[in-house]
Amino acid sequence: MMRLQKTEMLLIVAALLLGLSSLISPDWLVFTSTLAIAAALVVMGVVMLMRAGLISFGQGLFYSMGGYAVGLGGRFLGVTDALALIGMGIIATVALAMVLGLLLTRYREIFFAMLTLAFSMILYGILVKSQGLGSTDGFGVVKWSILGYQPGQGLESTTTLWLAVVLALAAALFLNRYFQSSIGLACEAIRENEVRVEYMGISRRQVLYINYVIAAALGSVGGSLTALTAGHVDPTMAYWTISGEFVFIALLGGTGHVAAPFIAAFIFILVRTYAVELFPNSWQLILGIVLLLIILFLPKGIWSLFIRKRGAEA
Repeated sequence: MMRLQKTEMLLIVAALLLGLSSLISPDWLVFTSTLAIAAALVVMGVVMLMRAGLISFGQGLFYSMGGYAVGLGGRFLGVTDALALIGMGIIATVALAMVLGLLLTRYREIFFAMLTLAFSMILYGILVKSQGLGSTDGFGVVKWSILGYQPGQGLESTTTLWLAVVLALAAALFLNRYFQSSIGLACEAIRENEVRVEYMGISRRQVLYINYVIAAALGSVGGSLTALTAGHVDPTMAYWTISGEFVFIALLGGTGHVAAPFIAAFIFILVRTYAVELFPNSWQLILGIVLLLIILFLPKGIWSLFIRKRGAEA
């Protein structure tokens, strides 16, 4: 029987506290928290690639595919179960990632980054030109349920948050073990020296391929949750600025722990929300300054604060 690690126990406690907080939190905070969790799931995929020395500016491709799977599944296939819609998005995304991964895992550094960006923008162009999918305006998501349970009036936000918490917890627990596995450790070795990894008899392309496909699946789940939360999908989900935000959040949190993307995503979403509210005409400037200061003083991400604290106590 597999024993829970200390990190996993803390993740479970944090997830329960976050879920229970939705019972006393205002709707806007529940809504914002759900979007933050959805973004963090995508960022976890970005972090996976960063640990292997790759930077993806195209996670918006999988993020939008997850969102549009929710919208299209309900609109054209009549599927209303949230888990089924999320599953459809994962299947479609993984299928595409398995094909693209054969090409992209051949490249490194700027070439990998630009190719991922290019594929994301191709999807954006297709969605913008698709009149049947609402073109630039997108379209609404149908009313959904979970295993036959239909959230009542006013309970949609809380239900979506609990769904996001459960999926995020499952992803975090999986990645915590994955990073400690032979493949996860090989990713860091590839980042440091690919040639030596090959000499050890490990296929670097196979490791990167697995990493890329899992990252795509996480991006799809994040997009699906965003669609379920917002009740709408549009082509901007695939636009390069959205992918840039995910990379920014990944740098903000750091790659040292599975909890880092969640902490960084919450900070990013909250700072952006208050910046828009207080400075509607210059919120981008405020957001940029605040986040720039964090990166300047914490170059290894927010998680480095916890590492420093632990080192000081030792």
